[in-house]
This record gives sequence, C-alpha cells and structure tokens, in this order.
Amino acid sequence: MSRKISLAETIALAATFCFALLSTQGSVAAVQARNPQHAVTAQAAPAVGLNLSPEFNASSDGNTASVDAPSSLSELVSRRVTSQPLSAELNCLAGAIYFESKSEPLAGQLAVGRVIVARAQSGRFPSSYCGVVYQPSQFSFVRGKAMPTINKESNGWKNAVAIAQIANDGSWTSPVEGALYFHAARVSPRWRMARVAKVGNHIFYR
Repeated sequence: MSRKISLAETIALAATFCFALLSTQGSVAAVQARNPQHAVTAQAAPAVGLNLSPEFNASSDGNTASVDAPSSLSELVSRRVTSQPLSAELNCLAGAIYFESKSEPLAGQLAVGRVIVARAQSGRFPSSYCGVVYQPSQFSFVRGKAMPTINKESNGWKNAVAIAQIANDGSWTSPVEGALYFHAARVSPRWRMARVAKVGNHIFYR
C-alpha cells in the first residue's frame, strides 16, 4: 500500500512540475506581447528605388520631395544650361523666349514659354512650337517666317535655352499656367479675356 502511495505521489509531483513549467513559458510570451520592445523585430524589406529624373533623388523617408530638388527657378536654370544642339522645336521655343522676354526675370521668361507650350497643346493653335511661333501676326520679332540672328554665346540665349527645356517638360510651375495670350504691360489692348497674372513686364490671359 505504501509503495502505491509513493508512486502516486511521484506522478502527482511530476504533473505539478510540468504544469508549472508550461505556465511560466506562457507568462513570458504574454509579457513579450504586452511589451513589443522585447519582441523579435522582423527585418524590413529593401525599399524599391524610385524612377525620378536624374537630377532628383528620393529622400530617406521615401517621399519624392528630395534634398537635391532645386530650391528656386534660378537654381533649376543653372542645372539646365547646356551647349548641346537643340531640336528644331526647342530652338523655336527658345528663340521666342529670347526675343519676347530676354530682359525679363526668369519667371517672366518661363511665363512666355508656358504660353507657347499651352498654345501648342490647346487645339486652337498650330500643334507644334514652330507652328505657334511662326503663325502669322502673332509675334512681332518674326520677319518673313524667320527669326533675327541670335548671339548664341550670350547669357541671354543660354538662359532662354534652359527656360525652354523647363517650359517644355513642365518641371517648374508658372503662375500663368493655362494662359494663351499675353501683351506688354505698357499697352492696354482691352482684351475681353480672363486675366491670369502679371509677371515681369507682361500681362497674361486665358
């Protein structure tokens, strides 16, 4: 009888030990769940690279706004200055910017460029920059379907080329977006159109 009691006590003791062990492990898991800092952290997957323009890079937090993005139109122009040959279309756009606004601030030059771009895209004017620029009775600098000679070593031309590229790709927003017409601020043609803005020495309309 005493042998049976001893065996039963042994079994009961073993069962108690196992139960206590399982309870302790469960308590540790519960503590980890309540305290995430003690839990194992999964490795983050590598970020997918953003396909941005070469001059811009994604910031460290994954936003497209970049520490390398230009802070001003002037800075963007300085990045775009190039001596590479232009396409015929960009040459027409740069020529119009040059003759219409080379004495204007860069914002005024961009505004002129964006009008030409908007005209070409509007369906109401010729569908190319050259078509817009050489359309009869539109730009006073055009003489006999040609532009005057341009000093292509001048800073004015280099700026016009950079602005033409910026206007073409829309990489800087102008306050005259959507405008299709402009005139010098010194004249008052009394156009019956919606005025968009005055930039530099020109007034722009839709």
